[in-house]
Amino acid sequence: MDYSSEDESDISDSEIPQRKEKAYLELKFGIHKVKSGNGIFRCPFCHGKKKQDYHYKDLLQHSSGISSSNRKAKVKANHLALTKFLKNEIVGATSSSMALVVAKTEPSSIEQEELFVWPWMGILVNLPIEFNSDGRAVGRSRNKLKEQLSRFNPLRVHPQWSTRGHTGTAVVDFKKDWDGFKDAMAFERYFEAHRCGKKDWHRRKNAGRDMYGWVARVHDYKSPDKVGDYLRRNGDLKTVSDISKEQNQKTKKLVANLANEIEVKNKHLHELECKYSQTNMSLDQMMKDLKKMQDHAHDHSLNVIKENEKLKKKLDTKRKEFNLRCEELNNLVGQTDMERKKLEDEKEKAQNSKNLKLRDLERMFKFLWTYARMQNALISSSLELAIMEQKKSDERVSKLLEEHKREKEKSISTILELERELDAKQKLQLEIEQLRGKIEVMKHMESDEESIKKKMEEMQAELDDKIEEQQYLEKLNSDLLTKQVASNNELQEARKQLIKGLKDTLNARTKIGIKRMGAVDEKAFQIVCKERFAKDEADVQASMLCSQWEEHLRNPDWHPFKVITVDGKEKEILKEDDAKLASLRENWGDAAYKSVVTALLELNEYNPSGRYIIPELWNFKEDRKASIGEVIAYILQQWKTNKRKRG
Repeated sequence: MDYSSEDESDISDSEIPQRKEKAYLELKFGIHKVKSGNGIFRCPFCHGKKKQDYHYKDLLQHSSGISSSNRKAKVKANHLALTKFLKNEIVGATSSSMALVVAKTEPSSIEQEELFVWPWMGILVNLPIEFNSDGRAVGRSRNKLKEQLSRFNPLRVHPQWSTRGHTGTAVVDFKKDWDGFKDAMAFERYFEAHRCGKKDWHRRKNAGRDMYGWVARVHDYKSPDKVGDYLRRNGDLKTVSDISKEQNQKTKKLVANLANEIEVKNKHLHELECKYSQTNMSLDQMMKDLKKMQDHAHDHSLNVIKENEKLKKKLDTKRKEFNLRCEELNNLVGQTDMERKKLEDEKEKAQNSKNLKLRDLERMFKFLWTYARMQNALISSSLELAIMEQKKSDERVSKLLEEHKREKEKSISTILELERELDAKQKLQLEIEQLRGKIEVMKHMESDEESIKKKMEEMQAELDDKIEEQQYLEKLNSDLLTKQVASNNELQEARKQLIKGLKDTLNARTKIGIKRMGAVDEKAFQIVCKERFAKDEADVQASMLCSQWEEHLRNPDWHPFKVITVDGKEKEILKEDDAKLASLRENWGDAAYKSVVTALLELNEYNPSGRYIIPELWNFKEDRKASIGEVIAYILQQWKTNKRKRG
């Protein structure tokens, strides 16, 4: 099927890769013929040109030159496919040895017009038979005959039987392809070389004990014996050229189906690219919002720390003022003691006249002295409590800052914002408690000084501001939590969409793929079954065992786990003495046991309530759960690689 691509409707440059793949498949399946014979090639896309015949190197240079020229897009795509076909499929087409091999496998012109029984069949006659005690004829079994003819690769051997037993004849089935035809002709030539062919059988005078064989043709098909009856029931008469035409038609249909499938896959890939672009845009917007929130919370935390430093300085100033006040009170107590001594001296001099007055004064000074002592003790204890509270506050702030720094390196941006807001909230609560303590100290002093009242009013106003700031931080913290939940929901939905969209693209052979969590690995059962059963039964037994254990895993009544306490927390671990698992390891080995245990642990982690298999994005190279970022990066990398290959 040759034609000129220049006479067809042209395509766009973006369609060149698709057209190239389609033309390559047409060349590969023989729709366009490239080789003419005797080492001569021709371009199937340049029909009608002056030069038709090329050597291999000349044709390769021709296709490469046109594919890199300024021709139409469809012409370039066809010649790109021809270049790829010449390099991949006909590398050694010019060697003489290959030509000889091809010549040997192709049927001759006489064979192409001769009627054969299709599928290819051979006939064996004069098979050795014996008679048993019942008088029935018996001969070799089909397996022994097949083993005897193993050099010709027969599929099956069918001995022919009648009411009297074995007829001494058999029909041999060969594969339904050109290799089967080659084996059938080798079978016939072998018997002809040993003078045991069809002509020798018909010319025989004494057949002896030798087997005779040939390829079934029209005469055998129409014969009235058992062999002819079998051939008419299981085959048809066809020429080699008819069979070749049928194969070419099937090949053309296959190529057309493959081309349609490629177009469907390309459309699906384009849809995935669109979905990926939309998801990427939404993720970028979400990251920008989170960055803004992070910057805002960071600035707010810095402001709170600076404000705390200012309050610390104010507290130091107040502490110095309290120390001075204590010194003044101590001096006042000393002066009171001196006055008391003076009064006692005066009391001795004027006991009779001033007795009552001295007693009143003594009581007054005792009261003053006791009051001064109580005030001093109260101020000292309040100061010590304030100092202790400040130390605790400093220690808490230091610990919170260190914890905040560690969490900043480990956590994602949204959790970091919540920790900072919590840290600021705790610091603000400490400041509020400190201000309340200061106000209580000031109230206990019960002084009428105007400055003390003024300071108390200022501290009360500052306390109200801090409470208002605390309420703002709590609202901001609540908003951040709401956004975090929404972001997590969006990420989970994006993960589900990726799994759904990439189910046919990713598999266990790629670096990033979709793993069926809770599925039993059938390979482990296949290995042990191949060691214990025949080759035909091994796969069936492995499949049955795998299905049986998957049913056990889905049974909610079977829960081979026990609960232990580790560091004060309850944790589920596998029961090593479970009867089913112990029986599995004993009967089928460690590999099958590990496969079932792995599936059981995955179900207990990912779906303990439903106990059914769920898909999960997986990094098969590192054997762990894959993040959305890894999956998107991997898909983008594969897309770029495929795009370069198409170009």
